[in-house]
Amino acid sequence: MNQTPRGNRLHIAIFGRRNAGKSSLINALTNQDIAVVSPVAGTTTDPVYKAMEILPIGPVVIIDTAGIDDTGELGELRVQRSMDMLNKADMVLLVMDSRAGITDFELNIAERCQEKKLPIITIINKIDIQPVSDAQREEYKEKLGKEPLPVSALTREGIGALKIALVKSAPPSWDDQSIIGDLLNPGDLAVLVVPIDLAAPKGRLILPQVQTIRDILDHDAMAYVVKERELKECFHTLSKKPRIVITDSQAFLKADADTPPDVLLTSFSILFARYKGDLQTLAAGARAIETLQPGDKILIAEACTHHRVEDDIGTVKIPRWIRQAVGGELDFHWSSGARFPENLSDYKLVIHCGACMINRREMLSRIMQAQAAGVPIVNYGVCIAYIMGILPRAMQPFQ
Repeated sequence: MNQTPRGNRLHIAIFGRRNAGKSSLINALTNQDIAVVSPVAGTTTDPVYKAMEILPIGPVVIIDTAGIDDTGELGELRVQRSMDMLNKADMVLLVMDSRAGITDFELNIAERCQEKKLPIITIINKIDIQPVSDAQREEYKEKLGKEPLPVSALTREGIGALKIALVKSAPPSWDDQSIIGDLLNPGDLAVLVVPIDLAAPKGRLILPQVQTIRDILDHDAMAYVVKERELKECFHTLSKKPRIVITDSQAFLKADADTPPDVLLTSFSILFARYKGDLQTLAAGARAIETLQPGDKILIAEACTHHRVEDDIGTVKIPRWIRQAVGGELDFHWSSGARFPENLSDYKLVIHCGACMINRREMLSRIMQAQAAGVPIVNYGVCIAYIMGILPRAMQPFQ
């Protein structure tokens, strides 16, 4: 479980005013001193991700945020960064000091969670200092719309009940997506085309390839892995025709040429467009490529940061292919890591990576941000398949 990628963990964001005991609550949940605790308000200044295991939910990431009541120019920036975590959270813990009551800060968080349909657990902390009466519980329930859980992060009172509430409140759909298993029957064979080039990490496969293999095995199907130049030969050596060929998008044309027409074909990136996002929206976004004109502004967004190699997919190959399709120079911009640009309306198209390093909720949030700005969005694999004229075939497995 310690090796579970962060993007596949349930993301639980903890919100509250300064010194409400958010970091102490994390320590109580994990029974470890992994969060810095101080009586000085504002110890946590930026969102901090903490990967851990909470059974029976499994691997999670707890996001410790700065106080939502922070003040001053710098404090307002911290609050905004905390609020951004609502786009990454699968559920929210709202922590309140038993002595402080309810303010507009808590009401704002509760309202935002309701708008985003985010599961929320309201917690009254520090009951070892001041117990909570039945009348106070009713007031909290009435104003926040949730029955509050009284806890003491110091004495651990109520932590067991909180863990049960986490299990009950975890969204059932957060991890029920299948990469490919729902497209296979037990005993089916899937051939995976994995180029080994400068972009391939030495001694390892990249994360989407590993996760796809595991999903195939989890669904009692079989995986056969080849390099792109071995695909045609593998059809002659196999005694059983494969159900599907899954290729790296950069080898799409060769895989299309070498795969018989009665065998399904798609790419890892297109599988992840469905697994981590909304395949229908991303496929529709590909049509915007036809409307591009020389000089148009294009955003290429990656959810992680990595060492660029020669002929990099995001900075070299995709821009080259799109220039060729448009027939002129374009104004390309790049973003990487956790931050997603706010000025999306400046762009004619957003081309996003496969999103293997972020969770589905964040990828969906990015898609919705692009939609709200009126900008089409597509991912790497869908974009490449469209440019190469094989998107209809690459989409067949999902019809």
